[in-house]
Amino acid sequence: MTARPPFPDEPLLREIEGVAVELAQLGGAEIRAALGGLLRVKYKGVEDDPTHFRDPVSEVDARVEALIRDRLAERFPQHDIVGEEIDHRPGLGHDFLWAVDPIDGTANFINGFPLFASSVGVLYRGWPVAGAVWCSASHALEPGVYHGATAGEGGVRFNGAPLDVRPNPAIRRRLGGEPRASPGASPGGSVGTSAQAAPSWDGRKTGSAAIECAFVAAGLLQMAWFERPNIWDVAGGTALVLAGGLHALERRGDAWTAFDGFSAGEMEPGAWIAPLAIGDAAALERFAESGMG
Repeated sequence: MTARPPFPDEPLLREIEGVAVELAQLGGAEIRAALGGLLRVKYKGVEDDPTHFRDPVSEVDARVEALIRDRLAERFPQHDIVGEEIDHRPGLGHDFLWAVDPIDGTANFINGFPLFASSVGVLYRGWPVAGAVWCSASHALEPGVYHGATAGEGGVRFNGAPLDVRPNPAIRRRLGGEPRASPGASPGGSVGTSAQAAPSWDGRKTGSAAIECAFVAAGLLQMAWFERPNIWDVAGGTALVLAGGLHALERRGDAWTAFDGFSAGEMEPGAWIAPLAIGDAAALERFAESGMG
């Protein structure tokens, strides 16, 4: 893996992580307050596009992002920010870039399906250094924030408490996040691929990349992969995965290679988009060899 840029000093990084947690909690509070109400919903794209109704956005998405941007401007006014709903880059070119997805899993949210998240990721010179993801569901069977920083030994935390992510050795077949439901999946959830390429996990699709990233970091999923996520979908979650000592692969051309940050080559980090896989080293090795993705 290419060498990461020097990390900012640890006190600053911890402050940044704390602000990321505050922003994710803010997003979560707004989402919970909106539940049960009659939401205004629109769809991105053009009306005569048959895929038009696959990318919904609610009135809450833009409101949450605006609140997060306002709060961030109070704390770190020089930092840059990229978000899904508001096309404004206040600090373009700054070393620090905040990538925000106010509601990841909007289709779930507007339908009342309780799997959605509010994700905040922080990059330093393109490398994810801190992340906070508020999830509507968790290992603790309650909403909360998974958070962490990729420097130091803090690992991944949930609402401030360290997580023990060691898998149960009695479980012989674990779970993996998939970008779409497989038409050949068995009732037990395994992915319908050929025997020689079949992965060693049972596939799951949650409808939220941020939740799947957080669940990988928390040890609930062994791995997950995403076909072409935007940076705001996975920046916070990738930081969690790396903070937990796990790994990431990025697909460039015809090969999966070690993740090299969100600014590989001359790419501006806010414009990053590429296939991504995250998880433990053994699972990612099997994934890359399977020909999936």
